[in-house]
Amino acid sequence: MPQPLADTLTHLRVGNQTFLINFYQDHRDDFAEWARQHQQLARPAAHELLRSVLVEFYNQVADGRLTKLPPDLRAHVYSMAEELPQTVTTTAALPAAEASRRRRLLGLFGQLSSDCQQVLMFFYFRGYNFKKLAGKMGFANATVGRIQKSSCLRRLYEMHLRAG
Repeated sequence: MPQPLADTLTHLRVGNQTFLINFYQDHRDDFAEWARQHQQLARPAAHELLRSVLVEFYNQVADGRLTKLPPDLRAHVYSMAEELPQTVTTTAALPAAEASRRRRLLGLFGQLSSDCQQVLMFFYFRGYNFKKLAGKMGFANATVGRIQKSSCLRRLYEMHLRAG
């Protein structure tokens, strides 16, 4: 039985991204076909576009810009994809060594706790300062946010050294 929409938004607001992960897994093949027909995108570029759209959707929910789920979430996501700049699809291929290094780091990143993943994503990929990071994560102040970020980064580095 699908979870109620209000519960879905509540879970998204507190950082539980299970709904979005399931949505991605359930719709990525259909989305790739749609993106091939409407935007002439190859499958990997279409998957990257869908991930970008879902991150933007999550940001809208987390920031309070989206207060209720659209009646047709699939149509909403597709319309967001049409509006999103196509910078995602124009990236050049990485050299094999760099691509391999990034895959290893991404695998290690996935082994971190969800809180650590969230902290590092907010700081490095969304550019949040420590004050905003602390607010988003529910930390007491910016200093706690800085300490948590450092701790998570240290864990990732130690995992990298052990895997090395």
